[in-house]
Amino acid sequence: MAADNHYDVIIIGTGAGGGTLAYHLAPSGKRILLLERGGYLPREKDNWDARAVFVESKYRANETWLDKDGKAFHPGIQYHVGGNTKVYGAALLRFRERDFGEVRHHGGVSPAWPLTYADFEPYYTRAEYLYHVHGQRGADPTEGPASAPYRYPPVSHEARIQELFNDFRRLGHHPFPLPLGILLDEEDGKALHNSTCVRCAAFDGFPCLVNGKADAQVICVDPALEHSNVELLTGAFVDRLETNPSGRMVTKVIVTRKGSVEEYSADIVVVSCGAVNSAALLLRSANEKHPRGLANGSDVVGRHYMRHNCSAFMAISKAPNPTVFQKTLALNDFYFRSDDWEYPLGEIQMLGKTDGEMLKGEAPGWAIWKPEFALDFMAEHSIDFWLQSEDLPNPENRMTINPDGQIVLNIRDTNLEAHMRLKAKLEAMLTEIGLHDVLMPRSLYLGKNIPIGGTAHQAGTIRFGSDPKTSALDLNCKAHDLDNLYVVDASFFVSIAAVNPSLTIMANALRVGDHLLERLGATGS
Repeated sequence: MAADNHYDVIIIGTGAGGGTLAYHLAPSGKRILLLERGGYLPREKDNWDARAVFVESKYRANETWLDKDGKAFHPGIQYHVGGNTKVYGAALLRFRERDFGEVRHHGGVSPAWPLTYADFEPYYTRAEYLYHVHGQRGADPTEGPASAPYRYPPVSHEARIQELFNDFRRLGHHPFPLPLGILLDEEDGKALHNSTCVRCAAFDGFPCLVNGKADAQVICVDPALEHSNVELLTGAFVDRLETNPSGRMVTKVIVTRKGSVEEYSADIVVVSCGAVNSAALLLRSANEKHPRGLANGSDVVGRHYMRHNCSAFMAISKAPNPTVFQKTLALNDFYFRSDDWEYPLGEIQMLGKTDGEMLKGEAPGWAIWKPEFALDFMAEHSIDFWLQSEDLPNPENRMTINPDGQIVLNIRDTNLEAHMRLKAKLEAMLTEIGLHDVLMPRSLYLGKNIPIGGTAHQAGTIRFGSDPKTSALDLNCKAHDLDNLYVVDASFFVSIAAVNPSLTIMANALRVGDHLLERLGATGS
């Protein structure tokens, strides 16, 4: 192999894990190669067009996976520089302190992590700072201790959401400003002239045309590439990893790019393709020494797939809701239990504001729910919510690869009773404050024909732990079975809690980055 194809570190994937890690390692001077199967997401007016984004799925990957019955579906996956963060809602919350311990649910047990909240806390603080998180400490009674305040104040509520906030408070609840990764400078609820973000409606689920969202490309990949020792190859699909005869070292990264096969090597190889595709890569890389796939001596690779139990709902307000930037409020009062149930229910967040084009894309199903309402009326009067409950790890919930190389997801729902109770709590709250008494389900935020929760919050297929018999990775996210292979995305999760996973992925990338800098004998940012 040519010497110029050898690197100190190869990182496969440029999302929340790989992008953050690249940023952290870039100042070290070590030669780093980023491999991204997609390209830069086009900056165009359609970035902010609801029909293009949600109805036509313009930026979603054009590929199909199979469910457990062999039925094809289009996953909610984006292959771009920055990964799925290009279209995420940028809700960047820490796991609760108790989430790292064993938590008993109505549907089973969420196992304890091999590390604690205290191990992650300094990295949470660093990730929040790096990703411009706007928030308010102490407003959420379930949050854990923090070693520093947020770098930025919370994003302000617009008038209708402030009214909702006040109504929830009046009912005795504890709504709080949703921590958001956003490049926003505002005053009196208006973006200042020097603000990158303009507080538009096209934030949650949209790419950002003006780069005002704190995604991995904007915050980490592009700044990393300012260092001459960092290179990025786009359109680079990694077919497989090859090892030396002993099976202990990855010696080749086999890439298909522009119709040709290319080979690269590195002292350290980091896989960060997302929980499904990272596991798929390891399974595709099976060889004589690793017949079940790389890092899979424990037979856990692909197993314990989690994706949250999620639902998007719309309530119809009697008064119009002129809110533009709606995703500013959350509520965790039922996170660990409720007054009438001893088990965790989950989290309530606001969604981006409903657009008439979205509703048209979901019609005619709306006639079943509210035939007396026109679509434009519903859009103008909508208040939109996102509910998520913990999906419990189950070894039989897994991804595999069929003989044709196609990804197969075998999923059976877990812990749904908690999710149904969370919806009932929200319905009761909204009825009490005078909103219409039906929460109408929204499908476009989840993706048509995708099981509950979709694939946006995928986690858990290559879990970490101290026992090689029950985990694929050690506590530094290095494969137990190999000396130079790491996995840095949500694959390592032992459980998924009930908050968005992105900040924990970012924090862990910084944590593993510190370990890699020490291993490389280098210093970083």
